[in-house]
Amino acid sequence: MKSMVKIGFIGLGRRGISVLRQNFIDMKDVEIVAICDQSVARMEEACNFICEKGRPTPMMTTNYRDIIQHPSIDAVIIMIGWKNRPRIAMESMRAGKYTAIEVGCADTLQECYDLVSTYEETGIPVMMLENCCYGRREMMVLNMVKQGLFGEIVHCTGGYHHYLNEVELFLNIDKDEIPHYRLAEYRDKNCDNYPTHELGPISKVLSINRGNRFVSLTSFGSKHIGIQDFAKRHFGEDSKYAKIDYQQSDIVNTHLRCANGETVMITLDTTLPRAYYSRNFSVRGTKGMSSEERRVVYCEGMQEEIENNETEMFERYDHPLHREYAAQGVKEGHGGMDWLVCRAFIEAVKNGTNTPIDAYDTATWLAIGVLSAQSIQGGSVTVEFPDFTNGKWQNREPFVNSKYCLDAIIENDPTPLF
Repeated sequence: MKSMVKIGFIGLGRRGISVLRQNFIDMKDVEIVAICDQSVARMEEACNFICEKGRPTPMMTTNYRDIIQHPSIDAVIIMIGWKNRPRIAMESMRAGKYTAIEVGCADTLQECYDLVSTYEETGIPVMMLENCCYGRREMMVLNMVKQGLFGEIVHCTGGYHHYLNEVELFLNIDKDEIPHYRLAEYRDKNCDNYPTHELGPISKVLSINRGNRFVSLTSFGSKHIGIQDFAKRHFGEDSKYAKIDYQQSDIVNTHLRCANGETVMITLDTTLPRAYYSRNFSVRGTKGMSSEERRVVYCEGMQEEIENNETEMFERYDHPLHREYAAQGVKEGHGGMDWLVCRAFIEAVKNGTNTPIDAYDTATWLAIGVLSAQSIQGGSVTVEFPDFTNGKWQNREPFVNSKYCLDAIIENDPTPLF
């Protein structure tokens, strides 16, 4: 077991800086050996707050291969924009580095296949840092599902309902800064481009890749007028942003069917005004349900018409990881789930084990964007979902017994959270 994990960090945009500042910088068993970004100013900013914490000055480089080839680095964190994450991850794995990538989608299915084959050839784990798998609500529901309190699961929903026009796509556009990289994705593609925040937790509820798998996918895209309308009203009819023919549907609904008969619906909803952020996480079973929208958990025998009972349910069914976490003091970063997903990765590196979100999970979730694009382009045709496990989903190797496990509820693991 390693007492200190030495990491290299690639990508210091808003998300990268946030994850570094709020999580890895405060982990006493993590040394930030090197950082990489195309912006020297961003690297200097990161270097300054690393040093302010009394940590050694990291190496700075604009060439990500300097990180991957660094002989003392144990693990690489990839926080660049959506493009090229799988390719860089594979280079990192081939160099023998544990690898973590931020959430997103692949550009091609081949990238997903190649990621899995790289893992199988090298034995080096890769983990998507899907923080919502460690959200308090999601983990409580997982705990209840594993206890059988919802009976046999039949249907799940989730999504990314977050109005991005001002907070991401055109943020700081009036300051002549480079538009967010997502804007090019909305210009050029039409798909569910951000599916994993709830597909990740849903996959764990449904035991995807461990006794179950997705077998088909069908996506439905609405008209695409939200971004252009926003640009016309905010920047003028003749502005360059108003003249772009954005391809991305304002609403994309994607339906998935599982080998065991369950169904899933996930929604992308990011370019039309909405009153609140939501991941619309719901789980329906033969004995009960959970609904994020109504803040309700319901089990057979309870009074109907109940809502807003989550506080009571947390007291009764909080996941042991969150119960311990709350007792010790929740860290910053999306209610603390950023800390937990990062710690899950670091503990795997320290112990030399597989990660709780493994290569097969990562490839499965990365594939949604490509598959949904194929379905929409074909007129909402149903497309086959690849089996990235090549049949192993029916008889997988045992999962790692850790408090961060997402395939079972592990209690009394003495591993410290901080």
